[in-house]
Order: sequence, then C-alpha cells, then structure tokens
Amino acid sequence: MKDYSELKAMNKTVDMTRGRPAKEQLEIAMPMLEAAGKLDYRCGAQDARNYGDLKGVPAARRLFADIFGGDEKNVVALDGSSLSIMYELICCAMHFGIMGSKAWRDREVKFLCPAPGYDRHFAICEAFGIKMIPIKMLECGPDMDEIERLVSADESVKGVWCVPKYSNPTGVVFSDEVVERFAALTPKAEDFRIFWDNAYIVHALYDEDIPLKNLYNLLEERGKQDMIYEIASTSKITFAGSGVAALRMSEGNIEDFLRHLKVRLINPNKVNQVMHANFLKDAAGVREIMKKHAAILRPKFELVNEMLQDAFKGEERVSFSKPKGGYFVSFNVQGKAKEVVQLASRAGVHFTAAGSTYPYFFDPNDANIRIAPSVPDMDELEFAMQTLIASVRMALK
Repeated sequence: MKDYSELKAMNKTVDMTRGRPAKEQLEIAMPMLEAAGKLDYRCGAQDARNYGDLKGVPAARRLFADIFGGDEKNVVALDGSSLSIMYELICCAMHFGIMGSKAWRDREVKFLCPAPGYDRHFAICEAFGIKMIPIKMLECGPDMDEIERLVSADESVKGVWCVPKYSNPTGVVFSDEVVERFAALTPKAEDFRIFWDNAYIVHALYDEDIPLKNLYNLLEERGKQDMIYEIASTSKITFAGSGVAALRMSEGNIEDFLRHLKVRLINPNKVNQVMHANFLKDAAGVREIMKKHAAILRPKFELVNEMLQDAFKGEERVSFSKPKGGYFVSFNVQGKAKEVVQLASRAGVHFTAAGSTYPYFFDPNDANIRIAPSVPDMDELEFAMQTLIASVRMALK
C-alpha cells in the first residue's frame, strides 16, 4: 500500500462524485438504437411519432406497472429522469396546491429528510425554500418513531423523501415493518405525500435480490393511495437523461397532476418510450438486462469492500456499508469527513462534498463520505481507494 505522498505524486485523477454508469454499462442498451428504425410506432389509434397521449404510450406504462407491481391505470410515463418528475411535483404543489388544497407557497412547508440521504432531494427543498428536518437512517430504514411523531402532530409537514431500496448512499433496503409503518401513517396535513423514489428498484448486485414490500399496494388496501408518489426511471438501465421516467400514483393524483402538466407539455417523447418498451419488454426482461449491469458493477463494489476491510479492521472511528445493490458505499470517519475529502482531492481523487448527504450540508458528526465505484475501471478504482485510505490515515493521526 503506497503512502499519501507517493499517491499524490502519481498525478492521477479519478472522479467519484456521482453514481454514473460506466461506459461498458452504456453499451448494453446500444441494440435499442440499432433496432429503432424498424419498429412499428403505431399505438392503437395513435401514432407515437405524432401528438397525443399525455400519459405516455400504453406499452411504456405497462412496462413500469410490471416493474412497480401494480396497474397501468396508475402509471404516467414521462421523459428523462425521476429527478425532473419530483421537481415538477414540488413545483405544482408550491404554486397550485394538491387536489384542491392551498398552494404551499402561501404557508410554512416542512419535509422530513432521512439522512444520510440523496443530495438532489435536499437541493429541491432548498430551491423552493422548504424547511428540511433530518431523520436518522437506521439499518432497517428511517427512524419511524420520529416520522410518526412529526407527521401526526405538525400540519406543516407536507412530505417525506425516501429511497426505499438500496438507499442512496447507505444501500439500506427498508424492512417490511418500516414499509408497513409508512402505510399506517396518519398525517395531520391532508396534502401530505410520501415521495417514494424507487430509483434502485431493479438494481441488485447479486442474483438474490432483497425484496421490498409494495407500499402503494398497502396504501391502496387501506384506501390511502392518494398519500404516495412512487417514481422510477431507466436512467441506470439504458441511458442517463435519455431514458423514460415514470410516476405511479392514484387516479385522483394523476388527474390533478395532468391538469397542470398539459399546460407546458403536449406529450412526452413517445418515440423513445416505444423504443424502450420494445427493448426492455417487461419486468423479467429488465431483470435480465440488469444482470449484465451487475456483472460489471459487482467486482468494483467487492474491491471497495475488500480494501476497506483490510485497511480498517478494528478501527472504531471508521465504518462503512456493504450494499447488495444500488450505486454507492456509505463510508464514515468520525469528525474527519471534510478533511479526508480535501486530502483525497489534492491527490486527484474527487468525492461529492462532505456533508452533501445531509440537509443544508450539515453532517452533525462530520463523518459521512459517499463512495461511487461505478465509473472508474478497476485500476483507477484501486488507486482511488488507496488514496481514500491514505487520506483517512493522515486525518486520524
């Protein structure tokens, strides 16, 4: 293992800032483009190359309904990424309210934010001036005692962010009990919504996937399906930013959402939706493609785990996750995260800023660093991890 000065002198640069698919993963979906010119773009009475179908083409809606484990009547298929859908939902709530409620911009609005969590969720809240309340993430999911207390007592709590499967960045899969407790929530606010960002719903690293209980179905059984927005996309299945995103929600929520959406959008990119539906086919087809992704990603995650295990065995100030899916490893070094990220950056290895996995960039323990192993090749990743390890050792001296 090289020391810090040796690694810095190598003048290498490795970008570990975001969880992006590697080039080899992007190649998996290239046959979709090659087949595009030969497809039939007629969708019943509609032609996907023309105007119409604000909800998206039926084949794309069926595809996501199969992935979600629900009914296509509850699915809207849109463009690009789930992030754009979440921003749109918040924007509509701020300006117009939800299903007849008052617009959020006219009153205090708070969101519950499991942390460490997804920095883009927090950025949306900051952009709209929504007050964020951190909720501790446990090994089974967020602290439900705290969520239940705040949701039932405070009418200004309008939402909660969740990445329920292979959570960003911890890799946690919400337990059955946690999902059931979400389904049993009794919010004081009638316009409270669970933002169920199921970004990694099919992103297992191993053949044995960890199941996630179906929150939408549980809520529907209780007649509370208005309470959830479930979101997913093909961003890490086909092409990032050039895929299909989908939103699963109640028919009442769909009617309310489309009422606003139709003002700025005549229809989504239905040509792209037909291409994706033809290539991916159904949930089983998606799982087969995701096995190819896993074969590329798994050795990288295992290298990260092996190097961290070897370097920090018995070191009580350091801990890290060993995820079974998703795109991140959550690394904790108590009181030293900012210093470690700065040291690593000086040596050419760049991580997302320390604190970014917490609302307002405030990590109370200055501990969490998000490791994104997907983009570097194995040699680059080994260098990056050596640099991280050397930086941690320097900071802990």
